Amino acid sequence: MPQLKSTYPLYLNNKAAQPNTDLAVTDKYTGEVAFRTALATPDVIEEAIAGAVRAAEPMARLASYEKQDVLLHCVKRFRERFDELSFALCVEAGKPIKDAEGEVSRLIDTFRIAAEEAVRNYGEVQPLDISPRARGYQGMWKRVPIGPCSFISPFNFPLNLAAHKIAPAIAVGCPFVMKPASKTPLGAIIMGEVLAECDVLPEGAFSILPAARDGADLFTEDERLKLLSFTGSPGVGWDLKAKAGKKKVVLELGGNAAVIIDRDADLADALERVIFGAFYQSGQSCIGVQRILIHGDVYDAFKAMLVERAGKLVAGDPKDRDTFIGPMISDGEARRLKGWIDEAVAAGASLLCGGGLTRGNMLEATLLENVPADAKAKNEEAFGPLAILQRFDDFDAALEEVNNSKFGLQAGIFTRDLFQMFDAWERLDVGGVVINDVPSYRVDNMPYGGVKDSGLGREGIRFAMEDMSEIRNLVIRRRS
Repeated sequence: MPQLKSTYPLYLNNKAAQPNTDLAVTDKYTGEVAFRTALATPDVIEEAIAGAVRAAEPMARLASYEKQDVLLHCVKRFRERFDELSFALCVEAGKPIKDAEGEVSRLIDTFRIAAEEAVRNYGEVQPLDISPRARGYQGMWKRVPIGPCSFISPFNFPLNLAAHKIAPAIAVGCPFVMKPASKTPLGAIIMGEVLAECDVLPEGAFSILPAARDGADLFTEDERLKLLSFTGSPGVGWDLKAKAGKKKVVLELGGNAAVIIDRDADLADALERVIFGAFYQSGQSCIGVQRILIHGDVYDAFKAMLVERAGKLVAGDPKDRDTFIGPMISDGEARRLKGWIDEAVAAGASLLCGGGLTRGNMLEATLLENVPADAKAKNEEAFGPLAILQRFDDFDAALEEVNNSKFGLQAGIFTRDLFQMFDAWERLDVGGVVINDVPSYRVDNMPYGGVKDSGLGREGIRFAMEDMSEIRNLVIRRRS
């Protein structure tokens, strides 16, 4: 396997800097310090923001092909460093190696899509002569970069969720400062190393700055920053929005996603997808399957299938290719979710499988049923290997139950009924409906985001580029 270095820098105004080695990052399976990175202090963050402001105009002047060349260079280098990036994810995030390789593949896809979109930043010609007073007038509009952007990325997909901010910013021509999650900063640092190889980027085009949690305020409140894009927990996200002032804010937050298994579903097919959606990377996904609604006609059969399959999942060292469930991000997160499981069982829920901590941050794949309506396990975001089963007999009631949540990110439905598919698309108060797959499914060019407490705005390269740009109108009066 590749070897990680003992120390890594931060990237300040396009250049590596090693002012300290104050951030210790652990191997999430062993608990030992795997490497150290530089930690950005307030003066470094200030210098980065000032650099982004200076870079705004030269970034906006970059030709479309120049931005595309930068993104294609990243695609090439990420492919060359595939094994290194995968191993880094496995160590710093505790992500099973096969899942880590999948995320690196998505990283490459995301930058490749951005390279394509970099030359498609279209505008529109608009006729204005809609009444006699506008006769002889012609309109046109185009999109221009919004200016310096601030990005805060999470620990669970430290490569691809950072890429969904960095790649569209380059494609549209916005300089940025990024704060990667302090538990998993290495993926973003390596992206900074690759971007630093691109001489066409003006000084200040990017800064990658691991920082303490309170450093998020510096990335949020400065009025020189024109957009804040945050991915993380709802509580933190809404608090940052309240502090963001006049800037545009994009929030990709949490969920307690539901999947419906209708009476006509292919149960064998649904089983593998639901197991994946619920327990992939230890359930640490904002669109992980948390609520499984099963039609009464197939409830007992599908429950038995789920319990049997979940009990066979291999848990252990994420560096082992047979491992499906690795560690959660920390002992504290594992204990939190273990407490929610115990609380639900004490209130009357039935524990179908799992529920135990096998070591500090290793929580077994857990299935519950008969969970009380007010339990945290049902209403809050589990963000771990837990799913709850619910029976339904009426499809309309199942849709209402999916909507019975403060979250609204994505939902999945296994059905062969075309009419029910369109009913769900019409009625579910979520950002995306996935048919015959789990809500955990995402392709990196689609509009992705949620409603209610799940966030504001959409990611997916084209849609992120829209958020990172503004419309500039042109009105022409022709002589009559």
